[in-house]
Amino acid sequence: MTWLIGVDEAGYGPNLGPLAVAATAWRVPDGVADLYELLAEVVCQKPNQTRIAIADSKLLYKPGGGLGTLERALFAALNPTPTSYAVLLAQLAADPAGRRAPLPWHDGFDPALPCHLNPADQAAAEVQWSAGCGAAGVPSPNVRARLVFPEEFNELTEEHGTKGAALSHVTIGMLAGLLADLAPEGPVECVLDKHGGRNRYAALLQHHFPDHLIETHHESRPESRYACSTDAGRWTFAFRSKGESFLPAALASMTAKYLRELSMQALNDYWARHVEDLKPTAGYPVDAKRYRADIEHARVKQQVSERVLWRNR
Repeated sequence: MTWLIGVDEAGYGPNLGPLAVAATAWRVPDGVADLYELLAEVVCQKPNQTRIAIADSKLLYKPGGGLGTLERALFAALNPTPTSYAVLLAQLAADPAGRRAPLPWHDGFDPALPCHLNPADQAAAEVQWSAGCGAAGVPSPNVRARLVFPEEFNELTEEHGTKGAALSHVTIGMLAGLLADLAPEGPVECVLDKHGGRNRYAALLQHHFPDHLIETHHESRPESRYACSTDAGRWTFAFRSKGESFLPAALASMTAKYLRELSMQALNDYWARHVEDLKPTAGYPVDAKRYRADIEHARVKQQVSERVLWRNR
């Protein structure tokens, strides 16, 4: 059997809310490289009533459009099915150090899940998924995620010098942890979305996989590719500018976006209780400055440190 692993992020650019990184790992028959082809009976890349859409989250989610399309794929793939936000974070090991606990907007925030997908559609998607993956000989994927809240994000950018380096260390570190937990037998193909404008990742991979010699195959704007040999099999790492065209990375993109949107809901709900007629924010720079000014009086009154609220880069 071969492992196909995809990694992607959501929330790299904003000043408010967490950076979310996710990975999905799939055990497939040897020789399979394209899960879209293998799972064509059950999966598609555009919203569809008869199949389950898995694609770059930017194509499937629009602000104000609801989370149902993301939930349809994610909740079909997850096993067991999480029943609340806190259960989902625990299942994905998304907050291993409990960094959200001191944030007042996360105190008591634990909505039932799914939020927007109705029970009948959820049940139908789960049946469809199980049948399609079973026929293809593909078990449900292992899904892992990591939320980096503003205070930790600031610490990491200070430690590593740039926000791009911080993203790379978080992403590759999470991937290393996932591989250590899986202890995969056989070949492993990892596809990650490129981190900003970076083309060189060998030193970062070597840092997070110190027991294996990282080989550089090629480095270019479209793709940078690396490999290493392990006792259990050959591992390859491809950093692509269009990583979401790889189904495992596309589902990772959807997972990361889903977690970030729920976390932003917690933030917006909290400050709306303290500031009358406050317009919610997605956290991106221009609107984040407006939001920061709108809540400033309440922030001081609630004794919320700017460092836990605002990402400096």
